[in-house]
Amino acid sequence: MMIGKAGEAVTSICTSDAASIEVHGRDLCNDLMGRKSFTDFFFLLVTGRDPNEEQRFFLDMLLIAIAEHGLTPTAQTARMTLAAAPDSLQGAVAAGILGCGTVVLGTAEQCGRVLIEARSRVEKGGDPDEVAQALAAEVRARGEKMPGFGHPIHHPVDPRSERILALADQRGVSGIHIDLLRRLKPAVASAWGKKLPLNVSGPIAAVLLDLDFPPAMIKAIPLLARTAGVLGHLAEEQEKPIGFLMAHRAEQAITYKRKA
Repeated sequence: MMIGKAGEAVTSICTSDAASIEVHGRDLCNDLMGRKSFTDFFFLLVTGRDPNEEQRFFLDMLLIAIAEHGLTPTAQTARMTLAAAPDSLQGAVAAGILGCGTVVLGTAEQCGRVLIEARSRVEKGGDPDEVAQALAAEVRARGEKMPGFGHPIHHPVDPRSERILALADQRGVSGIHIDLLRRLKPAVASAWGKKLPLNVSGPIAAVLLDLDFPPAMIKAIPLLARTAGVLGHLAEEQEKPIGFLMAHRAEQAITYKRKA
């Protein structure tokens, strides 16, 4: 029994025969290997086309911006998994990446949705500042957090955000989404009654959207980037293991309390 509506039985990504491998119409060995960077290849895989100079530059930069942030839950989980199963590098990577959600690492996708909604309202005739104010007020009224704002460590500013926006301005790629993101800053401060730092997820989403990256794949950037970061932690874990130490310290930090 087939579940769901079937699509056309085709794929345009890759095919192979005994002598060749073709990716989006390109010969893997002769057209791509040794000619394209991995950033170029990733963009091709996701979009089916080559990146232009700015798309390549910013995709590369955004991957670096979000790849590493110390002993985050993703890194800790991966390292403790490898400690418990040292023969399962892939399992440790998967364990870390499975924790990439709306609290840790996954808010760029949500921020993209907010910016797309803001752009839609502006395109229908809304004043940009009024649209930003309305969206912030709506999120606040629902008791939710505004994606792209707030950070437990980086305040009053997230240095990664400042760098991304500065480069976007310098290279002339700042468009409507970056403009709307900037208008959201005072709107969020007004709705929450305090200034919240613009974290790295906001500029990641805004720059990608201004550079015509597929909105549904915004989350792919932190996922791909953090996979590299997790692998770095796992390489260190193999040489200088701290996974069991972290598990031991966690057990020490938590008090057992018998239910009444």
